[in-house]
Amino acid sequence: MTELTYLFDPLCGWCYGAAPALRALVEAGHAVTLAPTGLFAAPGRAMDPEFAAYAWGADQRIAAMTGQEFSGRYRADVLDRPGAPFDSTPATLALTAVWLGDPAREAEALGAIQRARYVDGQDICDASVLATLWRGLGLPEAAERAAAPDASLRTAAAGRVRAAQALMARHGLSGVPALLAGTRNPLPNGLLFGARPALLAAVAASAGP
Repeated sequence: MTELTYLFDPLCGWCYGAAPALRALVEAGHAVTLAPTGLFAAPGRAMDPEFAAYAWGADQRIAAMTGQEFSGRYRADVLDRPGAPFDSTPATLALTAVWLGDPAREAEALGAIQRARYVDGQDICDASVLATLWRGLGLPEAAERAAAPDASLRTAAAGRVRAAQALMARHGLSGVPALLAGTRNPLPNGLLFGARPALLAAVAASAGP
């Protein structure tokens, strides 16, 4: 088992593209710590036609590279909603609620958020949507905290973001997703979008003798 750190943002399309790689790492038994970076956190921005077109173009590149689905419902109900929020703060808080209560399920919860947005066309900037997702996963306590974040949850989320940003600064990383062996060595980003055997071999090699 190798200890890994996965830097991400829940609103990052490329992180959704890397979801199969993250799942493969977890299923292989590696200890993956999720580190939300706050890349798209408050103040965020509002959706507009120009940004929607840019995002959809990037999404099509991700789909072609990874096979991940970006559905018509996502385009219609998420991207083509002028004024809709684009702010990963609620999702980061919701994931932190899972991390505080059942950290082993955070990767699963992130996958649920990503599917809700990119396949089902749900607004994951809405705390009530996130709470409903957590209830569906059998995480009622996290659902309550996601629906009404308190000061302790906000403090915990902010601490995680600061720690992730410090790791990015330490290793000269400018974007996500990124994968570190422990908190030390960044692995080549392309591994997250390539063949699973190459990823798993690189992770095994990073553990050293």
